[in-house]
Amino acid sequence: MMSDTSLLLQARGLHLCYGCHVAVENVSLELKRGEVLGLLGPNGAGKSSTMRMITGNIRPDSGKVSLCGIDLYDKPLQAKARLGYLPEVPPLYREMRVDDYLRFAAKLHGAKEIETAKQKCGLKEVGRRLIGSLSKGYQQRLGIAQAIVHDPEIVVLDEPTSGLDPNQIREIRALIREIGNSRGVILSTHILSEVESICDRVEILNHGKQVYSGKIEAKKGFIEAGFRNPPSIEEISGIEGIDKVEIGPGGLFLVHPRDGFDPTDTLIRFAQERNWGLQRINPASLEAFFAELTKEAP
Repeated sequence: MMSDTSLLLQARGLHLCYGCHVAVENVSLELKRGEVLGLLGPNGAGKSSTMRMITGNIRPDSGKVSLCGIDLYDKPLQAKARLGYLPEVPPLYREMRVDDYLRFAAKLHGAKEIETAKQKCGLKEVGRRLIGSLSKGYQQRLGIAQAIVHDPEIVVLDEPTSGLDPNQIREIRALIREIGNSRGVILSTHILSEVESICDRVEILNHGKQVYSGKIEAKKGFIEAGFRNPPSIEEISGIEGIDKVEIGPGGLFLVHPRDGFDPTDTLIRFAQERNWGLQRINPASLEAFFAELTKEAP
């Protein structure tokens, strides 16, 4: 049992192979109440396999998962009662009406009412509508409603804003943030701006392995710099306080400072003195950080 009551999900040493292919290798993660955790990675990184393991859809070759202190594989029914899950393709029956579907989902979980989930997800006005007649945005809302209809403490969402228009995306993001205020949410998405606007922490996977785990603001360990007349990497590397320089997305320089140094002012001065034509300089974006961690080896 977990002593920390705020710790809702704990996965340790998850390992999964499909034949000879290692899909997930020694992945561990935690989720606390009131937290939205972003699960990121390029295609084939192991995100979906990890989500299937922590929701009990696949059993790992090795490793443990606890939901609210209950071992998912020893006591699956008790553990899954604490969990709500929205896969990338919402499990909807297009021929059913919204209210009938939510009552069906609630009954499967042993829940007795659907009004709270309907209200939270903005479905009060469409209860008698056929699911097949709903817009993509409302179908995503309904998918989230079925995931929270039994008031779970942990909610896992796989690409919940995929295929939505900008207004629908904004509404779903606000809904996810609201859900995360009182529960723990794991969000898998390819939209990095979504992670920056919603998530408190991120886990980044690449080739089945964790390559980063931590708060989003803590990942800004380097500086992006762009120049009209770019110098060589060696010229920038020679500036005091700079440890390493790489070329990032769009030809930007990724400047890694030494511990305790902030070379921003010196870099600006050198750019002026040597006519490099400084166009931008700022802490690295999540996009640049993600690209650096998941780039393929040459």
